[in-house]
This record gives sequence, C-alpha cells and structure tokens, in this order.
Amino acid sequence: MENGWDGILQFIFLFVLLGGALLIKNSFKLFKKHLIPLSILAGLMGLLLGPEILKIIPFNTDVLTKAVYHLLAIGFIALGLKEKKGKTSEGILNTGFLTVATYAVQGIIGLGVSILLATFFFPDLFKSMGMLLPLGFGQGPGQAVSIGMTWENIEPVERAFENGANVGLSIATIGFLWALIGGVPFMNFLVRKEKKVRMREIRPDLEVVSDPSGESDEHTIKIKKSVNIDELAIQLVLIGVVYSITYAFMYFLGNLLKPLGTFGNTLSGLLWGFNFLWGAIIAMGVRSILGSLGKKKVIRQTYTDNFMLQRISSTVFDLMITASIAAVSLTVLRQYLVPVLAITTVGGIFMIFYSYYMSKWIYKTETIEHTVVIYGTWTGTLTTGMALLKEIDPEGKSHAPENIVVGSGIAAAAAIGLMMILNLASMAEVTGNGIYYLWTFIALTLYAAAMVLGIVLVKRHYRKKSNG
Repeated sequence: MENGWDGILQFIFLFVLLGGALLIKNSFKLFKKHLIPLSILAGLMGLLLGPEILKIIPFNTDVLTKAVYHLLAIGFIALGLKEKKGKTSEGILNTGFLTVATYAVQGIIGLGVSILLATFFFPDLFKSMGMLLPLGFGQGPGQAVSIGMTWENIEPVERAFENGANVGLSIATIGFLWALIGGVPFMNFLVRKEKKVRMREIRPDLEVVSDPSGESDEHTIKIKKSVNIDELAIQLVLIGVVYSITYAFMYFLGNLLKPLGTFGNTLSGLLWGFNFLWGAIIAMGVRSILGSLGKKKVIRQTYTDNFMLQRISSTVFDLMITASIAAVSLTVLRQYLVPVLAITTVGGIFMIFYSYYMSKWIYKTETIEHTVVIYGTWTGTLTTGMALLKEIDPEGKSHAPENIVVGSGIAAAAAIGLMMILNLASMAEVTGNGIYYLWTFIALTLYAAAMVLGIVLVKRHYRKKSNG
C-alpha cells in the first residue's frame, strides 16, 4: 500500500476495536457487572472480524506479531523507569523459582497424560507430545513450534512427530484461550472473595479501596520551561534511549554468540526473544542512575514522571493485548484434536488451583494481583497475564509486573536445565526404550523440588532479615 498505510492501518484498526469494546462494555450490564479487560474484549472482536473468521478487517498477522514484540518491550521499559516504593527482591527471586518449578510440573502433567492416551486409546501417538504443554502454556507458541518442528525431523523417520510444529502451535493457542476464557471468571472469583474477606474486617458500609503504593493520579514532576521540552516528550525520549541501549546490548551479545554454531544461533534467538526482559532491567538501571545523580546534585531536574510513564505503559499494553489476540491462529489439526484437548484441559484446570494455592503460600501481600498475572502468564503468555492484571491493577501500583518480568530472567537461566530434560523424553522416541520416560519423570520431579527448596530458603532468609 502506498505511503506506508499498511502498517498505520493496522494500528488504526486496533484503536477502533478498543473504541468499539469501550462502547460495548459501557452499554451492556453483563460487561459492567463482571471484570472483563477492555483490551481482551477488543482482541476477541478483532479475532472475530479478522481474516480467521469473518474476514472483515484485513489484519496483517506479520505486522501485528512484530508490533506485539516491540510494544511488550516498550510497556515494560516504561514500568521499569517508574519510581517504586518498597523492595521486591524476595518477590523477584520467588517468582523466578516458582516459574521454573511450574514448567517442570506442567511437563510431568503433559507427559503423563500423553503416555496414558497412547497406552489406552492412541497407540500410534507420539508420547513425548505432552512435553509441549510447558512450552505452549509456559513459554508461548515460539518455543512450542520450534521443538515440535525439531521432533518432525528425528531419526528414524517412522518415529518422527508428524506435524509436530502445528501441534505445538495448537497447544499454545488453546493455552491462550484458557488464559482468557478461564482467567476472566477466575479473576472475578478472586476479587469477590477478597472483597468479602476485607468487608468482614472493616465496617460493612465502607467501600474497599486499595492503593498499595500511595501514588496519586497526578504528575510526579514538573519540567522547567527553561528545559524546552514537554513532560510527555521527555518520557518518550527516556524510553527511546533505554530501547536503543537494549538493542545495542542484544546486537553485541548476539554477534559474540554466532561463532558458537548452532548452539550460539539458538542462544542468540532466545536473547532477542527476551527483549522485554533486558529492556525492563536496563530501564531500572537507568532509573537508579538518574536517582543517584539527583541525590548528588549532578542533575537538578527530575525527569521521570510516574503519571506519564503509567499512561504510556497502559496505552501500549492495551494495543499489545488487542493485537496479540487478534493475531491468534485458530488452526487445530483434526488428527490430534482429542489428545491436544485432553492435555490442555487437564493442564488448564490444574493451573487454576495451582496458581491459587502457590500464590497464597508465596505472596503475603498483593496476593490477588500475583495470582492473576501468573495464571494468565502460565497458561497463555506474558501479554495475557498483563491483560488480566490490568483489570484489577490499572495503575500498575503493585509489584506483580516487576516480579513476573524480572523473575522471568531467573527462570530463563534456570530453564536451560529443563531443555536438557526435554531431550530425555525425545530419546525414548528415537531409541524406542521407554526407560527414558521414567528418567524424564524423575528429572522433572527433582527439578521442581529444587526450585521449591529455593523458595523455602529465600523465604527463610528474608524472614530472618526482617526479624533483625
């Protein structure tokens, strides 16, 4: 399309969908009564009207996918630049350990279900298929497709996983639906339950108001006129600087890894895939440096404005979530429909209870916020987790976003061991020796136990620290 309209139109469509979703949400009692994230509603409308179903809106899936990739990073950079009250080290560490433990538990569930299906119903089923559950649910379609494609090419050919990449995509897509269709009522249940508990603790005639950070909806800075730049513009400048540093970091490190061959290329791909994580970490570093320079009077103007940064991140996340849902592929292979539904249904139901009880154990404050974001992330992607969280924490005042993002960095490092365990299951397919399945179960169990032990030790350390 001339003059670059194709890319611009994609964003125009997203804004129109958000406007339509707002109109629907304010016009129908059903949507007023229940907490349904506006961006999720807009995304579902986009999915319905897009090329997958009604073919009314000519979405360009490639453009939307790339937009989601960059918007996710920009949103977390904005959050990383915000001043936060309170320390989050314990929450970050525990979230990282819990994420890796969850991958291991999902692997146990998925492999167990696929082996049962192969034993009693589908004798020709690729038994390691269940190991795609932690990849599709926990890490998104990219990893699930990549591993599924690898299994399509294993030797001997007769033991290869036919259409493995599409099965991986199917599991990731259904996980996405679990995050949305299961996450919305789950979130409403948690909010109602919390409200009843808190109402019993205070007078029934009082409204429950939550503002854990004490921040107000006002500008936290005022740029001097002599600086000759608008408050919004300076926030965008800071975000641009951080993203530039992030790009340079990934580019430099990626080039260092290339000489390592296939392993280096794989690691480089993972490096670029975690752009949002590096952006958030670098943003927090820049925020810390600016704070130190301000205390030393090297700079006399505070540039980061929490109000503006929150507005930017909220807008970016709304666009990102809408785009990510509208771009979902509904292709599900008929050949594997029953096994895929069985694995994802067991996994989805389990994750509701697992997220609830693990959050109650680990997070003594902001429990609901953490429960919602980790459930949405561990069944769909980080975008769905943020969509659910945004409905109950619209101002981003909780530590849940920071914990889940930075905790993902710990998880990314620790999950390397899980990738090695993943190969154990595929060795059973290659050799035809079922003993590898047993070793896979043992390895996953030990890995999960090690992560839980890490959580226990972290909790004990911070408890001793708080007691003096």
